[in-house]
Amino acid sequence: MTMTIHGKNAVHEAIKAKRRVYEIITQPGLDEPFIRTLEGRVRKTTMDRPRMDERFGPGHQGIAAVVDDYATTPLEKALKKDGPKLFVMLDSVEDPHNLGAVIRSADAFNASGVIIPTRRSASITPTVVKVSTGAIEHVDIIAVTNLNRAIETLKKANVWVVGTDASAQDGLEAIHVDTDLCVVFGSEGKGMHRLVKENCDYLVKIPMQGHVNSLNVSVACGVILHDITRRRRLI
Repeated sequence: MTMTIHGKNAVHEAIKAKRRVYEIITQPGLDEPFIRTLEGRVRKTTMDRPRMDERFGPGHQGIAAVVDDYATTPLEKALKKDGPKLFVMLDSVEDPHNLGAVIRSADAFNASGVIIPTRRSASITPTVVKVSTGAIEHVDIIAVTNLNRAIETLKKANVWVVGTDASAQDGLEAIHVDTDLCVVFGSEGKGMHRLVKENCDYLVKIPMQGHVNSLNVSVACGVILHDITRRRRLI
């Protein structure tokens, strides 16, 4: 299976990560060094701006590529990797822009992977790849059929599961950063499902000092991952 991705960073990172590329599509005159590395080995197609806009929508930046599809990683395999664990779990986050931005934050703070359900969730699409700015090449995407069973698996592997909820009593200082962690984020508006929330080991919230009472899920993810990694460096 293949996927057509677009955007300079997304295509560049795919090439750097040695993802198989079948075709490069560019606007006339576009010349990027990373495209030249494929010269003579990959089919190249030139397409004018209106046709690219029609096919890929806005934001393609004059380049697209047909590449191997993005496979997901089994949770058990991700748990066997060396080093301290820091997973992100998304409960019913359906906006592909939010998923792409969360993946970008996960890469920025060296998270162990992003866990998503196979149903009622955004999946890996060209939009997700584009918004992640290529970070998806470096982050394990772990698709599971049931989040609650995944939480059980994490707990059996001694990973503490921390839910985020605006009504929680504790702030981020309550997170035990010296343990393996999975931080769970619910969708905007609905939050986490009741059973997912109940299965978390404990809940935390980001203290808010302004006039709004919530953050976009990808922003909240970046704030919490930064706090965890900063505090881990101090241990």
